Amino acid sequence: MVLSWLHIALLIFLPAGVLFGAGPLIGSRLLAPRVTNTYLLEPYECGIPPYGNARVRWGINYFFYALIFLAFDVDVLYLFPAAMQFSAAAGWELFLLIAVFIAGLLGAVAYFQRLGVFSWPRQIDV
Repeated sequence: MVLSWLHIALLIFLPAGVLFGAGPLIGSRLLAPRVTNTYLLEPYECGIPPYGNARVRWGINYFFYALIFLAFDVDVLYLFPAAMQFSAAAGWELFLLIAVFIAGLLGAVAYFQRLGVFSWPRQIDV
């Protein structure tokens, strides 16, 4: 097999990239001072000594906000490729697909509004 310039570039830059990523991790492991005490095993709480149980009960509203954010964040990932192909699409087909998709998102927002998710102090019965 004859090596071309592309093969040589890959043989040079692939190990260099791995070393560039792993080098600081290995270097800090080898060069960092080793300190062992009981405070290293405790959770970090901004210099305040930890107290109480780590299992804190959050309100259900927080989880609803987190799930809504996650759902809409993923939906943006689905919209981006369609928006990139919008100028190359023929006719109204892609526009109608995007309109139906956004209508579904707006329906989800209306449903969550009806549940009362967006009013924080109110408790939601699940």
